[in-house]
Amino acid sequence: MIRKPLLILTILFLFLAACQPATTPETQLQTLTVMTHDSFSVSEDLVRKFEADNNASLVFIQGGDAGTALNRLILTSVGSPTPEVDVFYGLDNTFLSRALDQDLFETYQPAALEAIPADFKLDPIFKVVPIDYGDVCINYDKAWFAEHNLKLPASLQDLAKPEYKGLLVVENPATSSPGLAFTMATIAEFGESGWLDWWQSMKDNNVTIVSDWETAYYTNFSGSSGMGPQPMVVSYASSPAAELIYAETELSESPTASLVAPGMCWRQVEFAGILKNTPNRDLAEKFIDFLLSKEFQEDVPMQMFVYPVLPAATLPEDFVLASQIPEFVTSLDPDLIAANRDAWVNEWSNLMLK
Repeated sequence: MIRKPLLILTILFLFLAACQPATTPETQLQTLTVMTHDSFSVSEDLVRKFEADNNASLVFIQGGDAGTALNRLILTSVGSPTPEVDVFYGLDNTFLSRALDQDLFETYQPAALEAIPADFKLDPIFKVVPIDYGDVCINYDKAWFAEHNLKLPASLQDLAKPEYKGLLVVENPATSSPGLAFTMATIAEFGESGWLDWWQSMKDNNVTIVSDWETAYYTNFSGSSGMGPQPMVVSYASSPAAELIYAETELSESPTASLVAPGMCWRQVEFAGILKNTPNRDLAEKFIDFLLSKEFQEDVPMQMFVYPVLPAATLPEDFVLASQIPEFVTSLDPDLIAANRDAWVNEWSNLMLK
């Protein structure tokens, strides 16, 4: 037997419950998981705006350097009915064919692509779409070269000269996307019959090899930390802008600059794609649209110090002043890269790491 006060409370509870709005899929917070390379960055207010506009929660997973992140994606997603992530950002043109061969992504052609220059649209069926680009070059420490009264190398060939012995740090192309991009630049410059000879001359000239860009730039390069042993590093033509803008004390010019002579730079284009079998396809499409929005594209230079692919995006003045745009960038046919990339990396490793 239910006592009267309890009966009244029970009736009141049922009444209030009936008055509550029903929970629908539209009111539930949807989580979108995005894997990126370690250099990915975006302004917090843009992330919060996307989440608010789409009733979503963004979760970012840093997968390491671009090559390492792609390896992880392949291991966790190929053939899986439930991929680890919904979207992948940071695939570049040196690894593009490998990712497409693994059939990782679903086709999506956002409306913003109409405004993107054709040179960036390297996947004709848009399983991945271009987001940004940067030129991989050699950065140098201005003060070091001035103090040692040493003339700057004017070509890749110059780097093998005795006066530059032990002065350059590069990244392993098997684990680093800028490392692979620089290796591709040497193949484009010296040809398939001569590039390994150049690398042998660099090995003889005590080139330093590390696994990733972060180590090369922040540990080995003297121009960033002021403590590293090498005054030259494989990085980006826009890296000097970061040194100027984020200097601890105000500077009139960047302490670093880039070697941008013909044959010394490679244009790296970065892409994003929607993973096959994602349960969040609609939200993933909205995120790709977000990456190509004017707001995100204008955020790219100051966050990642690369260039937006959207021509309408305005570049910050300091970024433009301290960055260098090579007049000529090297390139290789994508089909040639697809057919030979793994063999080239193996040949490089056999020569340089043994």
